Amino acid sequence: MNTTIYMVRHAESPYDEGTERTRGLTPKGKVDIEKATELLKNEDIDMIISSPYARAILSVEGLAKHLNLEVQTFEDLREFDFGTEMIGFEELMASISEGFKNPEYFLPGAESNAQCQKRAVAILEFILNEHKGKKIAVGTHGLVMTLMMNYFDQAYDFNFLNQLSKPDIYKMEFEDLTLKEVTRLWQK
Repeated sequence: MNTTIYMVRHAESPYDEGTERTRGLTPKGKVDIEKATELLKNEDIDMIISSPYARAILSVEGLAKHLNLEVQTFEDLREFDFGTEMIGFEELMASISEGFKNPEYFLPGAESNAQCQKRAVAILEFILNEHKGKKIAVGTHGLVMTLMMNYFDQAYDFNFLNQLSKPDIYKMEFEDLTLKEVTRLWQK
């Protein structure tokens, strides 16, 4: 029995608004999410789950309202924990790249790719097992989404992460816990 997962990477979010958990979407992000809702509203989605972070919830909330569904949040779908140490963008990207080469690598106080992937995939596998044959939208983050996809197919790697847009949408077709097909739905 096939189950469909729609990975919805959150739309553009300002970096200076509040904390990591509470920052919302930019005006452009809000417009893009209206387009994403239009794209997904006729997909016969049965369930919507999300990271507990505001920008991920806001990226699937319009779809949930349109379909009269609740957004169920799962703490283990949260953003990758980059730690509390402030580092520059180039160092951050180098550490993310290293994490794809060595999944156990981590910055001080941060989690490794392996840790993040394990917690997020556990939720995805739970959903796939409990809701076989359903269509589920997942409000997520770029790195977390990539790590979940990478678990099923190693082609989803650092290069894939770097080409993602905000938002982005990937339709994943599963037969039980086996990934059969992936289609990008979002057009930049």
